[in-house]
Amino acid sequence: MKFSEMKLHAMNAVKAYFKRDWERKDLTNQGEIPLYAYKCLKKVYLTLFCALLSSTVGSFLHLIWEAGGFFTVLISAASILCLYSTPPLLVRRRVFFLMAAAFCFGASVGLLTEYLFGIDQGFVFSFLTATTIGFGTFWWGAMNTRQRRLYNRCLLISDILIFIWLQIASAFFGGHTARWKLLVWVVLGWYMGYNLVYSKEVVYDARFGDIDPVNRTFTHLFRLPAIIVHFTRLSVRAAIQRYKQN
Repeated sequence: MKFSEMKLHAMNAVKAYFKRDWERKDLTNQGEIPLYAYKCLKKVYLTLFCALLSSTVGSFLHLIWEAGGFFTVLISAASILCLYSTPPLLVRRRVFFLMAAAFCFGASVGLLTEYLFGIDQGFVFSFLTATTIGFGTFWWGAMNTRQRRLYNRCLLISDILIFIWLQIASAFFGGHTARWKLLVWVVLGWYMGYNLVYSKEVVYDARFGDIDPVNRTFTHLFRLPAIIVHFTRLSVRAAIQRYKQN
């Protein structure tokens, strides 16, 4: 393959990554979620919550027993490879590999942060717990209603619960957790806002077929740049239209 062809394929891949079909009306719609999309969204929230919970448990075991090490890094990498090589129809097996990868990641990430940045394990555990609380709040909201407007309340509730947890964690662990709790709260607040927009994309994509919750969980963070760019583009376009109308 020539260099020009490789460059063209790379450019097309980047364009496809940043291309999103949902519009601003999909974001502002506060009506009831269709049943088929509602079922997909519940599965995605549940899988996200369980994956973060597994990482949190792994991080806790590393905190109290120093359970993480080179072995857990290898298991995490092997689980991800097995996840990608498992057919989509084998849902339970793929969920098992996802949870194993998440657990071993939680047990191993503290080693990386401590070695590279000197961050204590208590901070890592506090951060993962706060993220788990946020996803758990959205899952709880999805279990109780199909109304889209509730997820805006879930965003507010998750921010409050995360702030309370960081206050408690800073008293227990001190160190980096106490020093950076406000910064972490702001970052996680924005991240939960991204999760709210990501939910709109899941609901929109569910119109065109079933959503694979395992893939959506695994690529949840990977999709962040594209969704933020598309959301910003829609917001700027809407602001320009309002300015012209006025």
